[in-house]
Amino acid sequence: MAPSDLTNIFKAYDVRGTVPDQFNVDIARAVGVGFARFAKASTILVARDMRPSGVELVAAFAEGAMSQGVNVIDLGLASTDLLYFAAGSLDAPGAMFTASHNPAQYNGIKFCLSGARPVGVDSGLNDIREVAVRELAQPSASVASRGQLSQRNLLDAFADHVVSFVDQDQLIPLKVVADTANGMGGLVVPAVCERLPQIQLEVMFGELDGTFPNHPADPIQPANQKDLQARVLSGGFDVGLAFDGDADRVFVVDEKGIGLSGSTTTALLAAAVLRKNPGAKIIHNLICSKAVPEVITEYGGVPIRSQVGHSYIKQLMAETGAVFGGEHSAHYYFLNNYRADSGLIAAMHVFNEMSRSGEKLSQVRIPFERYSASGEINTQVNDPLAVIERVGAAFAAFPSDRLDGLTIDCGSWWFNLRPPNTEPLLRLNLEANNRDECDQHVSEVLALITQNA
Repeated sequence: MAPSDLTNIFKAYDVRGTVPDQFNVDIARAVGVGFARFAKASTILVARDMRPSGVELVAAFAEGAMSQGVNVIDLGLASTDLLYFAAGSLDAPGAMFTASHNPAQYNGIKFCLSGARPVGVDSGLNDIREVAVRELAQPSASVASRGQLSQRNLLDAFADHVVSFVDQDQLIPLKVVADTANGMGGLVVPAVCERLPQIQLEVMFGELDGTFPNHPADPIQPANQKDLQARVLSGGFDVGLAFDGDADRVFVVDEKGIGLSGSTTTALLAAAVLRKNPGAKIIHNLICSKAVPEVITEYGGVPIRSQVGHSYIKQLMAETGAVFGGEHSAHYYFLNNYRADSGLIAAMHVFNEMSRSGEKLSQVRIPFERYSASGEINTQVNDPLAVIERVGAAFAAFPSDRLDGLTIDCGSWWFNLRPPNTEPLLRLNLEANNRDECDQHVSEVLALITQNA
């Protein structure tokens, strides 16, 4: 392969690219060497999602790690939160082969250290990349004492762990449908729900198929929730759950077929967690609705605002002792889950809240929905940073910060403008008191973004 610095596939929080042109077995082996040297552990864990390319990529990665004298435990097919559970419960670093919600031609790796501690661009990814680049240029010789490969199945242990978050003596009968989008939810969701006799579960698109024959495994896009919403209504279900490809995220749909935003679910879960942990610290990313910190404060908690991304939130949880964290993108993090995110554990908390209140989910959600949001609006621009400066100058009279991109607080409305890590785009998220005001200000800010484009 041509020389590369691998910056095209090493993102802020993980490795991700198309197979085989961007990410292939040679790179996977080199990254295995890099992770083994970075982690400095005698054993590392590997797991994969259902993408066809995962088998050979995992094998190559394991070969690289074993060449450094590190033992590898292969967990086989798994959700990302199962891998995090394994890293926590076995106290070993882990590598999860997945491209999450990306299309079938993609694959990638999410890393964690022992105890499910995060690995991001500022906490190890660059170190791993640098070793991998050198390894691709000049492969190193295997150490004298090669590591050994073994297999282990932790599905039952993981399911028992998830169920521990349910108040089983309070749980009421619930009719649940889960759209797993041919992703890893098809493996883990039934394993959890079969332990809960009160849950009557139906799984949509439960076959593990990394070609995604039904619809993309990206539930943050409203179009990908339509099948689930229709089934909730036609089948008279109490709640619908939409999982992404590696099943670490979940979007929730109420009995009327209307989806809850990630912010609404974060606020609902924060209230639930604070009932059991009075005065606790709760983290929310800066894209979340301002209803989230309001709810946290009203329930006696301490809101802490964070950058977007799991590595930042997990680190902040560790530094502050926060018991829960939530993101607009439907990542939900729990102290008692090694500070890792889990869509299934979030679903358990939703079941708890529905059971506690005795109300339909359409009623449970009402106190947590207070404002109108734009959702994420992406605009292609030639120079994202220059545009951010131009927009910032136009709103110079208002309070702002640069925690993650640019956030402007205009009183009755606010917005965040941030570039992704890989493309010449800007992502706008805006929230206002009502829909008309939201739409008006979106047009206003977009006009500034596209000016002279």
